[in-house]
Amino acid sequence: MNRRKDLNVILTFAVALAFYGFVRIAAHRTAVLASPEARQEIPRLAEMMQWKPGFRVADIGAGDGSYSFATEKFVGSSGHVYATEIDSAKLSALHEEVTKRKLTNVTIVESAADDTKLPDACCDAIFLRHVYHHITAPEAFDKNLLRSLKPNGELAIIDFPPDRGLPPVEGVPANRGGHGIPEKIVIDELTAAGFHVKKTVDRWSGKDYCVIFGKQRQ
Repeated sequence: MNRRKDLNVILTFAVALAFYGFVRIAAHRTAVLASPEARQEIPRLAEMMQWKPGFRVADIGAGDGSYSFATEKFVGSSGHVYATEIDSAKLSALHEEVTKRKLTNVTIVESAADDTKLPDACCDAIFLRHVYHHITAPEAFDKNLLRSLKPNGELAIIDFPPDRGLPPVEGVPANRGGHGIPEKIVIDELTAAGFHVKKTVDRWSGKDYCVIFGKQRQ
């Protein structure tokens, strides 16, 4: 009788453990699939930047990949998405998710603090969401953004003004003024790198703004 009771306890524990693991995996995949921000913002970006099937788009600082995977739906199987990350744990998770989804049109790229690590002139569009204010070497990084973009390509920066209520970002230039970055500084830095402003949306979402850049005319 005791042996049967012990066996039941073990089986119950094993089922509970397996269910816990399933819930964790499901929760992660649901978060990636159903990010409300990605569902709202990617269609807006696609419209503003006129993405088409076959476009090659880079998501710089892809995080959990929710924006990259939402982008993949717009460019289709004939297009391509580059999802760049600098964090090793996030890179591993992105690789795992791409493998699970069997996506052949998404490439995970390990970037660096001063370089996108993308091929030259590879992209019709590049976007950074809540990433630019984390860049510690903006002058070098901006030049590599320019290098990675096709001649008629566009760059979108979505970010927010400095918020002193948030912890400071280590290593970034002092002119940021807190966690975030003034829109004017984004424009000044990218203009100096060889971009020109095509459109600004000061009320993108919440406190966020969005600036669309193109390469400066020669």
